[in-house]
Amino acid sequence: MVCPHLSSLESALIASGARETYRGQAWSRNCREWVYFDVRLDVEALAARFGLAAPVEVHENTDPRSGLERGFVCSECNDAVIGRLKGGRAFS
Repeated sequence: MVCPHLSSLESALIASGARETYRGQAWSRNCREWVYFDVRLDVEALAARFGLAAPVEVHENTDPRSGLERGFVCSECNDAVIGRLKGGRAFS
């Protein structure tokens, strides 16, 4: 499980049946546990629904070579919950 700042979002995604595509230390040693799901995350709606605020920040990668993704990163714990940037089922 990811840190307490993101755990309610992660639990909701799992309960919804969203398919987990990766879990582990992504990118660098500065990442603790990043969890990727095969859904598009509506970051605005989810931030409001789950009360996500500092230290949680929206993360977006638009580089097609390294992966199109959008989600949330906890800058305190270095954990993240990430979804697709385009396509797939939306989760809000």
